[in-house]
Amino acid sequence: MRVSFVFGADRREKQGKGASRRLRHSGKVPAILYGGGQPPQSLVLDQQNLLTMIGDEKFYSSIVQIKIEDRAQEAIVKDVQMHPARNVVVHVDLQRVVESEKIRIRLPIHFRNEAVSPGVKTQGGVVSHMETDVEVACLPKDLPEYLEVDLAEMSLNDTKFLADIPLPAGVVITDLIHGKNRPVVSIHSPRAEEPEAAPAEAAAVPAEGAAATAAGAAPGAAAAGTAPAAGGASPAAAEAKKEAAPAKKEGKK
Repeated sequence: MRVSFVFGADRREKQGKGASRRLRHSGKVPAILYGGGQPPQSLVLDQQNLLTMIGDEKFYSSIVQIKIEDRAQEAIVKDVQMHPARNVVVHVDLQRVVESEKIRIRLPIHFRNEAVSPGVKTQGGVVSHMETDVEVACLPKDLPEYLEVDLAEMSLNDTKFLADIPLPAGVVITDLIHGKNRPVVSIHSPRAEEPEAAPAEAAAVPAEGAAATAAGAAPGAAAAGTAPAAGGASPAAAEAKKEAAPAKKEGKK
């Protein structure tokens, strides 16, 4: 059984959100180890040690060894939860590995000879990756680090599917077991760029319409807003002045 990473862990006695929060504040990471016919075990991992490993793709696709006090346990990484805003590991899920039991794990797909493929080099095509990793099932001793797809013979409009991926002995792709032969990579013609609309012409029509609207509204606005100033007083004010005039004369009598 090939082991790629080795790191230590402590047993975690206290459970709950509060205990997990205190662990993270102290530079530790809560984790769970399960499977292998044994009950789940809560662990504590070191934050800085984890950060040096999670950037390597092999960390997620190979067997790791966890040293818990005086005992070593092989496992695979099933999930790493990261903080949404900071480069901090929040929680890790680990599954025990038993030599005689098959494991299911996602492996990265490496693509070779893209630039020298006829579809790219001589036919002007571009490569599209529909899958970058895939789940496989195998015994721990048969687990490869990655799967490889060679594009050296691919021409324009060619596509390779899951069934076209070469597999080592003892390794199967789980989707193929269920009849799902999805496309993995293809070479196609580059999309033609759409012509952009001329912004000056598009803006000319609203500008002319706005000018016409302003011109049509000007006479009305002048009639409503400037008539009182030209005539002195409004009709209502003139009528009120006439009614007040007799009253003023009577007062003089």
